[in-house]
Amino acid sequence: MEYTFTLRYRLAEIDGPVDSLLQVLAAAGCDDALVGIGLPGRIALEFVREASDAREAVLSAMRDVKSAVPGAVLIEAAPDLVGLSEVAELAGVSRQNMRQLMNRHASTFPAPVHEGSTAVWHLADLLAWLQARGSYSLDPLLLELARTTLQVNLAIGTRRAEPDMTVALEAMIA
Repeated sequence: MEYTFTLRYRLAEIDGPVDSLLQVLAAAGCDDALVGIGLPGRIALEFVREASDAREAVLSAMRDVKSAVPGAVLIEAAPDLVGLSEVAELAGVSRQNMRQLMNRHASTFPAPVHEGSTAVWHLADLLAWLQARGSYSLDPLLLELARTTLQVNLAIGTRRAEPDMTVALEAMIA
């Protein structure tokens, strides 16, 4: 199966031209990725990877990047965080329709990760909620991929947490 996802990394100082970095990535197995270099010290790789499942696709890509650039630090895996507009497009409905669903089913609609002028949700939560409703044509591979990237991002966040805080929070959020 084919999975399309993005991995964003923070890089240590780049020695030499960017072309050499691209060659090293390609030689390490990242030749199935479109590489974007925007902000200094950052790199984004959009993979289109064949694998037996989403987990293997994402983890194999992470291994390939790590072998090519050992000092790279994974910042984020996508798709994960989305707004209502993005999920509406995936579900084939308007943003207004998604907002109506959210308001009409407030008790069961997934809680956002961040609320403010723009709310953000985990894509996996929204896709699973829509799938459970049964009236939307959703790509099952996208739900599988969104669940995988969510797990990667949660692991990144957990890595940053202090052990004492993790234990204290576990009892409070369970």
